[in-house]
Amino acid sequence: MTASNAAPAGVTSASTPAFGVRLQAAMHRHGPLCAGLDPHRGLMEQWGLTYDVAGLERFAMTCVEAYAGRVAAVKPQSAFFEVFGSRGIAVLERVLHDLRDAETLTILDAKRGDIGSTMTAYAEAFLGPHAVAPADALTVSPYLGYESLRPAIDLAAQTGRGLFVLALTSNPEGSCVQHAVNDGRSVAASIVDGARGDNAAAHARGALGHVGLVIGATVGDAVKRLGLDLVTAATPVLAPGFGAQGGTVDSLAATFGPALGQVLASSSREILAAGPDPSRLAAQTRRVVDTLTRGAD
Repeated sequence: MTASNAAPAGVTSASTPAFGVRLQAAMHRHGPLCAGLDPHRGLMEQWGLTYDVAGLERFAMTCVEAYAGRVAAVKPQSAFFEVFGSRGIAVLERVLHDLRDAETLTILDAKRGDIGSTMTAYAEAFLGPHAVAPADALTVSPYLGYESLRPAIDLAAQTGRGLFVLALTSNPEGSCVQHAVNDGRSVAASIVDGARGDNAAAHARGALGHVGLVIGATVGDAVKRLGLDLVTAATPVLAPGFGAQGGTVDSLAATFGPALGQVLASSSREILAAGPDPSRLAAQTRRVVDTLTRGAD
């Protein structure tokens, strides 16, 4: 899905839909699940694998076999590949290429965030038309200011890719920053406002935009309490924490209300515990998809 030239905002080419449109189609086809691909030491050892590049590759390719064509999106956690250096990055690139070939969307969880030329370089590395192994979307951190992400926001629009901006995370430390009030509104609300502006054209067309948000599946009533209007912001929402971390179908409905149809629930441990057999992993993936799909009906 790499574009050879910069295209008008929101499209990769005349024949490739924008990220929000592709994500909506994938969620409609496969259900609202993003399957995590987190090869951390504990899981690899639980699978009986050695904690080295060979074990990493076996783990990652098993996940690709189980997930490809079965879920709306797959989210590899970059850090668990980076820890093995250049050979680990090579495995990550293979994961992204193989899932793209299987027409399964990928969200690279790298949480990049910086300013100026450094942010521009991050954007080009992960989202640019000449990126070596681009994902369909990238997680980014806005805590140097939402506008510090402008190089990535604009480049993602040009290349038909997406971003998921950290907004409300479920870690206990997050609220002291994200709930803090400046000029009468919370930091989280300012991030939603920024996304609303960048997604305005998509919202006018009745579509989701290319700037999504990361909001934990277990943040409780924070979305309502902080007055976050996700519907008019037209934001895809990545909701980590479904399953083993406590998120349920009922809690998703209570947390997101009228924006539930925009939510892509992310589950890692609940699914990955079924490995290492790829057929068992695929079966567990289907069970989680079925749970989410029934809850959305």
